[in-house]
Amino acid sequence: MNTLKVGDKVADFTSVDQDGNTIKLSDFKGKKLVVFFYPKANTPTCTVEACNLRDNYGLLIDEGYSILGVSADSQKRQTNFRNKYNFPYPLLADEDHTLLNIFGVWGEKKFMGRTYDGIHRKTFVINENGVVIKVIDKVKAKDHAAQILED
Repeated sequence: MNTLKVGDKVADFTSVDQDGNTIKLSDFKGKKLVVFFYPKANTPTCTVEACNLRDNYGLLIDEGYSILGVSADSQKRQTNFRNKYNFPYPLLADEDHTLLNIFGVWGEKKFMGRTYDGIHRKTFVINENGVVIKVIDKVKAKDHAAQILED
């Protein structure tokens, strides 16, 4: 797993959101962007994390951030997740793992003595020029927005 680090330029990408809209990194040129990766829609920790960002969305917008959530879930699953919790930001359906590989968040995980490949819960803050300025490796689902806003 070759995860992007602070100072790395993010490769331009194109993906689709829950509604089938095309989303590109270049859409956010000149804006600060938060890209958060979560393992699976509608699971307990992922829901807490995404709801924390929803509940603090106004603060994040006031600070100039746009937000994208990403998992390998299907568009339908992302739509259900968004609709169930009224998320005001797009959820990208990265079924082919393009973004997971660009950001380097797909790799070996261990849970309850089992080893498997999966999505590592990480968040990247990207500046107006497409450069990573912050990586949150240890996401605190209940305090995620505060982690993003910390200097």
